Amino acid sequence: MKNRLIALVVLLTIMISACSKVPVTNRRQVNLLPESTMVSMSLTSYKDFLSQNKVVKAGKDAQMVKRVGNRIAEAATSYLRMKKKIKRVKNFSWEFNLVDDKAANAWAMPGGKVVFYTGILPITKTETGLAVVMGHEVAHAIARHGNERMSQGLAAQLGGLGLAIAMQNRPKETQDLFNQAYGLSSTVGMLKFSRKHESEADKMGLVFMAMAGYNPKEATKFWQRMKKETGGKGKEVPPFLSTHPSHETRIQDLTKFMPIAMKFYHPKK
Repeated sequence: MKNRLIALVVLLTIMISACSKVPVTNRRQVNLLPESTMVSMSLTSYKDFLSQNKVVKAGKDAQMVKRVGNRIAEAATSYLRMKKKIKRVKNFSWEFNLVDDKAANAWAMPGGKVVFYTGILPITKTETGLAVVMGHEVAHAIARHGNERMSQGLAAQLGGLGLAIAMQNRPKETQDLFNQAYGLSSTVGMLKFSRKHESEADKMGLVFMAMAGYNPKEATKFWQRMKKETGGKGKEVPPFLSTHPSHETRIQDLTKFMPIAMKFYHPKK
């Protein structure tokens, strides 16, 4: 009983010290792992993915992915600096890659590693449409949703005292949890985020794309196109939508949040 009490006190202490607020939404979250650890773990998986897939290195589409990514990352960094949360991207080194794959998918890993699949481009259609998805993925990385999901797994599977020594004493279990958090045991980049995380990334993404000079009103048009693309009977739900809210719920939520996002919108010439 005494050991359990000690473990509980340690766990509560760790959770309190690890508590922070997500930018834009101000939701409280608990991240038990140092973000530098998450960045280090993701880098290996990211490099492995790129080596095993066909990266599109030239052409207008690849250039557009990099251009939009850099603009939104710069805008997001400005927002964080303004809100005195710049430490969120302390260990980030942004990279934006386009991969030749028919799946309508995109994902981001800790540290700012973002990948788009060519299969989503017919749905994004324009640079502003691509900015909708880019803002969403950049938001996932900045919100540290992966760390939050992995922290939940650590707390459930490794116990209170194990949290402090998990990386040293149980590296395999910890790596397995990372793989589960990001879906790396099946399809790389199929992020296992909750609907709460997805909705949060939507809102943050609207602000970031607006600050980057992209009209956030394009978001509802993009999701209407996605609904049409994936809403038919017998159509396979793409990895990008694996845990996302329904199209109707998403469009309604985006519309409701739009007045806030529009305050940040200043078109770039």
